Amino acid sequence: MKQSSMKKIGDFYELDVAEDLIESKYFSQDLAPTKISERTWSKVNIAALWIGMAICVPTYTLGSVLTTYFGLSVLEALLTILLANIIVLIPLTLNAFAGTKYGIPFPIVLRSSFGTLGSNVPCLIRGLVACGWFGIQTMFGGLAIHLLLSELSTSWASLGGVGEVCGFFLFWVLNIGIVLKGSDSIKWLETLSAPLLLAVGLGLIFWASDKVSYTEIIMTPANRPEDVGVTRYFFAGLTAMVGFWATLSLNIPDFSRYAKSQKDQIIGQIIGLPLTMFFFSALGVVLSAASYTLFGETISDPITLISKIESPFWVSIAMILIVIATLSTNTAANVVSPTNDFQNIAPKQINHTRGVLLTGLVGLGLMSWELLKKLNWIESDISVEAMYSNWLLGYSSLLGPIAGIMIVDYFLIKKQNLDIPALYSDQRQHPSINYAGFIAFFIPVTFTIVALTFDVLIWFYHYGWFTGAFSGALLYYLFSINAVQSEVNAQPDKA
Repeated sequence: MKQSSMKKIGDFYELDVAEDLIESKYFSQDLAPTKISERTWSKVNIAALWIGMAICVPTYTLGSVLTTYFGLSVLEALLTILLANIIVLIPLTLNAFAGTKYGIPFPIVLRSSFGTLGSNVPCLIRGLVACGWFGIQTMFGGLAIHLLLSELSTSWASLGGVGEVCGFFLFWVLNIGIVLKGSDSIKWLETLSAPLLLAVGLGLIFWASDKVSYTEIIMTPANRPEDVGVTRYFFAGLTAMVGFWATLSLNIPDFSRYAKSQKDQIIGQIIGLPLTMFFFSALGVVLSAASYTLFGETISDPITLISKIESPFWVSIAMILIVIATLSTNTAANVVSPTNDFQNIAPKQINHTRGVLLTGLVGLGLMSWELLKKLNWIESDISVEAMYSNWLLGYSSLLGPIAGIMIVDYFLIKKQNLDIPALYSDQRQHPSINYAGFIAFFIPVTFTIVALTFDVLIWFYHYGWFTGAFSGALLYYLFSINAVQSEVNAQPDKA
């Protein structure tokens, strides 16, 4: 049987697929490495990807989350957001390297550190978080569609919660349809939406400039006790903000596999992420303050704020742009990854289309309780905001160990050299389960759960992404080095 092999083309590698991988249960064309001809994303495209993902409703509310729940002042909150996104660039750019060099998606990169079969565990952990975010973003997008149609039709406005549910499903179909068309449709959407979204942000800043004092907003004091220092609050908030993109710091190979070069993926991410997050979070703080001046109440949700403007034309335009913003975030950040993750479970049975539909259905299931509330079929105190600010951010902090393990595996253990055919093969020598990866993952996670449950070593949970990433990286390095040494010692003496 002819064996698959890698061929080097410039700084990249391309997989020459032969019969051994075509017949392998771990291989499919959807998860196969991209061809050199498919790696067309420039630094502009990658920057646009991040601008499109960063400008969304949750980003808008981050400033108020930090001031309300984490006890930071406005200035402290904005600096925390900027610093967190500079920090998260490190795992983002490092974990993108393997995807760019070999053209492989996130699940295949994970097979190197967790094993061909074992990779499904961290894949599904990452995928579940993405499905949760997909449901939340679809709820926001559906609300924008409902408000848009309500401006155009009094009959639609009279639907109330039923209209919001209909908007949810309309937005759900839009997301699924775009991702089904493949990576080029996402590239096109992000590149088109990025300048529009930046223009809208600048326009809103201009609109608010004569309604609020920026100096007064920046100098708004913290709501924590006066005799308590800022350190504990700051690091807890920093951890939460790093956790905001902890998901993408793992599955960034899903996008970097299309990059033209390592330089393009690095510069594109540096340009697109930190300043966009800082700018749009600052915009949320400013407009929340302006809402009190205009309407007598603080409104931290941009969709609700815009709906109060007494101009059907501008409300309609704003809602269309919010739909575009939420669509560009949701398709890239919350559908691509779980689609690949679900395919990794059974590559021969779950193709791209089935993976996308499965992602949509899981996201729908996670939001079912909220939809039933809007239809007045059930009563529940659980809100989308609570799910967003508590469960998902906390859960994302558990992804830190995976990020650390991936970086150490690729750069220190494998030294940037992966046996790509072995990662897809059920015949070549590659562990089905890499126990070093699982031990390095579960020890930090266990400490986090114990800290949260029994209120001991609580700092391990409060700084969960950092403690998890560093401890996971160190443990994986030690266990991997020990495993390599054990294999060497087990070899028969050839003397």
